[in-house]
Amino acid sequence: MQMRISWKKFALLSVMSAVGLWASSMVLVLYQELHRQLPGCYVNTNIFRIDCSAVLNSPYSQIFGVPLEVFAVIYFISNLALILLISFGSDWIYPRALKILFGWRFLGLILVPYLLTVELLIIKAICLYCTVMHVSIVVDFVIISYLLFYHPARNVQVPMLWASKHLERS
Repeated sequence: MQMRISWKKFALLSVMSAVGLWASSMVLVLYQELHRQLPGCYVNTNIFRIDCSAVLNSPYSQIFGVPLEVFAVIYFISNLALILLISFGSDWIYPRALKILFGWRFLGLILVPYLLTVELLIIKAICLYCTVMHVSIVVDFVIISYLLFYHPARNVQVPMLWASKHLERS
């Protein structure tokens, strides 16, 4: 089976999702399941406080009793699954998976300001692993936007239909 996109683009699309999956899995397994303190998760300075426990035990850390880390793991696994569909999918699946990945990453992007507001202004603490997930989501969106809408030869934005064709093996 031949890849539809280059290895470089595959790696670019995958790397931050893998990092986000690692961070969310660490929180889910170590903190939520094994009830262990996460490494590097407590620093108190005059400027800010890194305190994963404060963030992860807050009332904002769950939706309907489900820890946000569960949703984060699902988010990043879905990202990786969509990347595989884009890379190896049929002619019918490829453009649809690409549009879904863009929308999925946009959904993640619009949640980050809310989560940061809760951490910084309400809880007044930062979770290091949550920050890794937030950065992964933002960088993921920048990468998919760049690959879809930037054409180096013209240095202009392009429509989505052309962009999905441009991503293939270039």
